[in-house]
Amino acid sequence: MLRALALLKDVFGYPAFRGQQAEIIAHVAGGGDCLVLMPTGGGKSLCYQIPALLRDGIAVVVSPLIALMQNQVAALHEAGVRAAFLNSSLSQMETAAVERGMLAGAYDLVYVAPERLLTPRFLDLLASTPLSLFAIDEAHCLSQWGHDFRPEYIQLSILHERFPGVPRLALTATADSVTRREIVERLGLNGARIFISSFDRPNIRYQIVDKVNGKVQLLAFIHAEHDGDAGIVYCLSRKKVEETTVWLVEKGIRALAYHAGMSTEDRSCNQEKFLREEGIVMVATIAFGMGIDKPDVRFVAHLDLPKSVEGYYQETGRAGRDGQAANAWMAYGLGDVVQQRRMIEGSEADAQFKRIASAKLDALLALCEATTCRRVRLLEYFGETTASIACGNCDVCLNPPQVWDGTVAAQKALSCAFRTGQRFGAGHLIDVLRGNDTARVGQWGHDKISTFGIGKELEDKAWRAIFRQLAALGLLTADSEGHGSLRLTAASRAVLNGSQTVSLRLQPERKKNTAKTKAAREDKLATLDPASGALWTHLRTWRIDMAKKHGVPAYVVFHDATLAELVRLRPQTENELRQVPGMGARKLESYGNDLLKILRI
Repeated sequence: MLRALALLKDVFGYPAFRGQQAEIIAHVAGGGDCLVLMPTGGGKSLCYQIPALLRDGIAVVVSPLIALMQNQVAALHEAGVRAAFLNSSLSQMETAAVERGMLAGAYDLVYVAPERLLTPRFLDLLASTPLSLFAIDEAHCLSQWGHDFRPEYIQLSILHERFPGVPRLALTATADSVTRREIVERLGLNGARIFISSFDRPNIRYQIVDKVNGKVQLLAFIHAEHDGDAGIVYCLSRKKVEETTVWLVEKGIRALAYHAGMSTEDRSCNQEKFLREEGIVMVATIAFGMGIDKPDVRFVAHLDLPKSVEGYYQETGRAGRDGQAANAWMAYGLGDVVQQRRMIEGSEADAQFKRIASAKLDALLALCEATTCRRVRLLEYFGETTASIACGNCDVCLNPPQVWDGTVAAQKALSCAFRTGQRFGAGHLIDVLRGNDTARVGQWGHDKISTFGIGKELEDKAWRAIFRQLAALGLLTADSEGHGSLRLTAASRAVLNGSQTVSLRLQPERKKNTAKTKAAREDKLATLDPASGALWTHLRTWRIDMAKKHGVPAYVVFHDATLAELVRLRPQTENELRQVPGMGARKLESYGNDLLKILRI
């Protein structure tokens, strides 16, 4: 571990290991197998990069995305580590050069996609190459119940069969107990040690709002809390991605689109802009995000409901990787519940898959409708039952909702759905309940039924919230034909006959001043004196120039956290510079003189 600490400091520029890193590194360096669960930004990469430098041979890192490989290899090169990747972005000549390098022992780490690893040609290459370890990154991709399922990952058990003496570690930021068991079983990691770090990301503020007009609410959120910040906005469909991007651009936001329907060239171009430039908002489907190692993403927003808590956690975890304050914001409404349930019921999957998908959706809806701390609910889902203290940094903690006995209101809503033939959506049912004499209500004769006007005491907004919660509670479901009509479920009978009560949440009006908190970003940079502010600007400008010169994103040169420490410490000598976190030996050699010139001004 003395060698490991020396590598941590000299190569990566950090003075000490965090959390379970040291224990994991010692285990793997000693030849042990393990499964590592660590939140995004928790330092998973070091858990295999340092053992790769400690052990003889080449570490093979299985990675699902080209962007992830390229970014990590670029960062390793900046740190002076011998690394390469093999993927479809390389020419035949470049691929052959990397393969020759592997045979010659020219690398410490080689990143490869699972599709390529599984080819007979590459397996034969591995058989002729001295190997130090296998690292299977984003290991949740092998779970058929997960949100990022990749069929190729299931076949990675071949590594255990073909290379039984080579240690393997599987790593992921997201896995519930079912997914963990599946990873262990499918990769043949029985008997391997399992390291589970806390899933808590205390710097992220979780906020879920009632969806009224998602795009307008999103724009207000960005203007109030994240003007000029980098962020990601997730939408369910390609069409919505395109529409939202155009709308945000029209409103003055620097927004780009990303989805699987775009050409490879356009996707790559937009992704590179997002990574290399500052203040861009990427509007995307879930095709975007895995392996995006951009540390200064200040917010992740959802305009549509994810499919599971795992998906939500994985996607929101892309905010605030640098440890600075960030926001996870979502607009959620009845339409989202209806859409997700219909997608499950209308799929061609077997009954077991539908049951598990429904259970995962129910868990996410429970999080959305939570009346107690969202962070506690989120951590409990991943098995952290000890984290029972309210966080004080989610919308429920900051602006607690009221809970009321909604049994009578629920009975009225369910009765109205029944009396109208279970053929209409929430909008029409609300018109009937409130006694709105619209043309459609009259056309169907619903002004003559017993539920007409029985809900006048509540406003439209209140009824929308009631119908949303009844759908979330499984008391109403959507038809599978896609018409949006709401139908009663078997569970609704107990409510209608009075044998079951219904508690509902009433979200209070958002406090006017909370928007000014800027996601609690009372960070060091907001209170800099003029001289420090000028130095901060100078360093960021210099970093951009260096990034362009080296052809890498700015954060690969130095993270914001390192620049902030340079401003705070004002090192004047090479030895003082060496003490700054993130300042490894190679970076000191490459950038030390430039930095000292700037800092001595």
